[in-house]
Amino acid sequence: MDFMVVDAEGSVGGLLCIWNPDIFQMSEYCSNQGFIIMSGTFFNLFEYTLLNIYAPNEMGARGEFWERLVNLKNEFPKPWCIAGDFNEIRSIGEKKGCSRRDKGMKELNEFIDKCEVVDLPLLDRKFTWCNSTDGEKWSRIDRVLVDPSWHEVFNLKLWRLPRVVSDHCPLLLMEDERDWGPKPFRVLNAWLLHREFQAFVEKNWNKANVVGWAGYILCNKLKTLNIRLKKWNVEIFGNVINKLKSAEADLHQFDLLAEDRGLNESEKVRRRDFREKVWRLNRMVE
Repeated sequence: MDFMVVDAEGSVGGLLCIWNPDIFQMSEYCSNQGFIIMSGTFFNLFEYTLLNIYAPNEMGARGEFWERLVNLKNEFPKPWCIAGDFNEIRSIGEKKGCSRRDKGMKELNEFIDKCEVVDLPLLDRKFTWCNSTDGEKWSRIDRVLVDPSWHEVFNLKLWRLPRVVSDHCPLLLMEDERDWGPKPFRVLNAWLLHREFQAFVEKNWNKANVVGWAGYILCNKLKTLNIRLKKWNVEIFGNVINKLKSAEADLHQFDLLAEDRGLNESEKVRRRDFREKVWRLNRMVE
């Protein structure tokens, strides 16, 4: 895997791009505070330019930021895909409980027109950011913009994933909805902290009696250990992954309620409890 980084200024503004060089072959790049631009080819078939951006918080600086990106359009002429935190809404309907910003909206819409890109609709929900403390302010400041030629090649869908750790919701851009098969086996941090884990692994590894060539023995011993570890995880921890998924689902439901009608004091307390539970379980899983 290859990657490119723009360091944060203080606690904001950091950017990270990670890609598989067998899938994306980069030919040109440019980076500065607030953006990473990478131009190349997807599977040696589709040429495009990807922009990962973090727009400034200040309105005046944002206007200059849009102009800087527009000026780079001629240097990177391949069809653009712009994704990231724009720190601005396009219309009043994209915010709830936030202050009105007519000038900022106008500048963002002019930038989109100049770049000749299309704003992909966000499926299922309306907002991508929430103030974590009260959950009363919502807005759609994260988005993905693509050149129309992308639609000639891909069937693109943009989904908002549950907001778990950050005050922003992760966005998932998909070409289709194919099933990519079972998820890979994962080792949980919580296992390594358990005093019986090492002995359990050694016992079950030695207990697995497999005959054959070395690669075959290794593969089948790992399969056997995988099955026994999953069972051990349920017995000892009650399946941390399932607990985490359940807590994330509960937290997501409170976020949906907050978007639609707001939360009463009791619901706000329960929402904070679920956020703390998700954080604790994530520490066990990571």
